[in-house]
Amino acid sequence: MSKKAERKEAPKKGEEPKKGEEPKKETKKPTAAPLAAPVEAPKEVPKPKVEKAAKPEKKKKEEKGVFKLYKVENDKLTRLRPICERCGPGYFMADHGSRYTCGHCGFTKYKPAKE
Repeated sequence: MSKKAERKEAPKKGEEPKKGEEPKKETKKPTAAPLAAPVEAPKEVPKPKVEKAAKPEKKKKEEKGVFKLYKVENDKLTRLRPICERCGPGYFMADHGSRYTCGHCGFTKYKPAKE
């Protein structure tokens, strides 16, 4: 007989078994042995105090706004960044290390390679 057929034919709890069948014996599972005395957590060992390293010096703040774009020398004003060739005066190009780019139109001008 298949397992499914055996399950269907087996009597449920509280029912009487059919004629010719033996009543099912309930078996109790063995329980685990009682636990030993509770184990105490290991005590924390205090860590030795470590001296802190000296704080690094603060970086100098970068100039903001118009002060980055111009330099005043002997009552003369000099522009520190190039002006965009497409947009004209008033549109400075951003300095990106190896190139200059215009934030208005996106024009890119590469710096000459240094040897």
